[in-house]
Parts: sequence; C-alpha cells; structure tokens
Amino acid sequence: MPRPFFTAPQLREHNAAVAGAGPARILEAAARAFHPDLAFACSLGLEDMVLLDLMAALELRPRVFFLDTGRLHQETYDTLAAARQRYGPIQVLFPQAAAVEALVAAKGPNSFYDSLEDRKECCRIRKVEPLGRALAGASAWITGLRRDQAATRGELAVFEADAANGGLTKISPLLDWTLEQTWAYLREHKVPHNPLHDLGFPSIGCAPCTRAVAPGEDLRAGRWWWENPEHKECGLHARPPLEAKR
Repeated sequence: MPRPFFTAPQLREHNAAVAGAGPARILEAAARAFHPDLAFACSLGLEDMVLLDLMAALELRPRVFFLDTGRLHQETYDTLAAARQRYGPIQVLFPQAAAVEALVAAKGPNSFYDSLEDRKECCRIRKVEPLGRALAGASAWITGLRRDQAATRGELAVFEADAANGGLTKISPLLDWTLEQTWAYLREHKVPHNPLHDLGFPSIGCAPCTRAVAPGEDLRAGRWWWENPEHKECGLHARPPLEAKR
C-alpha cells in the first residue's frame, strides 16, 4: 500500500526545506520522503536525461517509466535504447489498443489537427490514460518541468499536489533551472540526448505535433504550433483552476 498523500502543510514544509536547493538535494529529499513509492515519468527530453544521470550518480532507484504513444520520432526510440543501456531498465507503457483503434476508425489518423478538443482527446488516449496506469500505487512522481518552458508552468512549486492524478505529490527538481543550465550539465557529464535537440527541437513529443523552432521563438512554439500558448499542455501536467490559483 502506498503511503498517504502529502497534505498542504506538508507540501509547504517540504518546499520551504528545499528553497534555493539544487536538483540533487531535491531528489534526495524526494527519495527520503517517498521511497519505495516514488516513480519517475521519463520523456527522454533534455531535462529528464539530466534527472536520469543525477539519479544514477546519487544511486537513487525510483521506478522509471516512459510513455510510448505510437507516434514518436525514430530519434526518440534511439534515445530510449541509449538511456536503457547506460542507466538500466525503463518501463515502457503503451495506450490501450482498442481505444486507439476506435479513435482512428471514428476520426481518422490525424484528428488532433481538427480542433483543440480533438487534440486533447488524442493526448488523453495516448498519454494521459497510460500515465494513470503508470502511477497506480505511487505516492509521488518526478517530472522534468522547468518554469521557463511554457506560460502554463510559471507558477509551479517543486513539491505540489497533483489534483489531476488523485492528489499524489508531483516533484519538479529542475523547476528553477534554465535551458542553458540544462545543456551545461548534459555536456559536462556527456549525457546522451535526443539528436533532434541539436536540430532546433527544444521540446519533443509526437512526430505530427512537434517541429523545430526558429531562433528567438518560444521554447514551446514547436509543440501544437497551431494552438494558443495557454493551451499547450497534453494533460499530463493539467492543473485545475482552483489549484493553479492556490
């Protein structure tokens, strides 16, 4: 049985304890608080590769999982292979085949271009539902979110209640890092990364929904580029309005 989820006072206490701390100290605090009920959702992006490397250096062993939507770039699969070779097992979860088949039968393979609602439906089937299965039994999960990645992430806390997933604790050790700090760590420690990052892809998701960005564009400009910035989340990091204002 996973331990009880953190209360609001406990979250405030943990955020106060790690105020100004680096990601290594935050990861150690998360491991102390939540082992063995701690999971890491690894997208294989720059930030998550930093976290994988830090966990290995700290000899931390949370359960690591990756969501395969079935629409990813080949470069992402190559990065998965490199990550597993260097860091060990990574659980891979897939969407429910029947749900994908029903969606494609009803709306075709590219319905996500038709409307915001259709795009969110595709994300829900391919990403959000598998995430729910991946987090079953966990009391906390680690993400690679950073504040400057998107307008939707500016008010996040390092430790916060994830209302979208029943109230378990979501932990973002790299929240206050910049993109430059992330790249500096990767280069210094020779951490493998998705080669698409070198081709102008700061954020990488499904192949049909991701493009390179031009110099000076927002970091999330290449994700769902046909949508407004405030909508550019897939649902994995949804925050109900009351929580976002807390």
